[in-house]
Amino acid sequence: MNYLRLGMATVGAFVAYMGVGGLMFVLIPSLKQEFLKYPAVYRSHDGQMNHLPIAMVAILGSILVLAVLYGRLYQSGAGLTEGAIFGALIGLFIIGSFVLHNYANLNIGLRLTAMSALAYFVQWCVVGIVIGVIYRPARS
Repeated sequence: MNYLRLGMATVGAFVAYMGVGGLMFVLIPSLKQEFLKYPAVYRSHDGQMNHLPIAMVAILGSILVLAVLYGRLYQSGAGLTEGAIFGALIGLFIIGSFVLHNYANLNIGLRLTAMSALAYFVQWCVVGIVIGVIYRPARS
């Protein structure tokens, strides 16, 4: 495994994840409004900002795990197409294990669930693409 490329892919994908996440709230302003409808479920903006370092470390660690999985699955360092497929699979996993799970357990609406599913799917597809483009296996 190429540890330098693994680190670069992790950092690149983390930056992309955070950038796309922020962009989603700019491009889809109604997404923020949907979250605001559930103040008993979600923290206030200040509360979220206070806990942002925890979220960032958790996402960085999760992306590192995905980069390692990608490196182990794609020994050729397959690139953009395989990265996109990998990201789409991760996105679908997140929708099933997190978004729909939250819809079942939290008192949130279907509109927020659908918007979250779209946003997370796009974010994780981008993460997969970035990992696929950056990661290359170590030379033997």
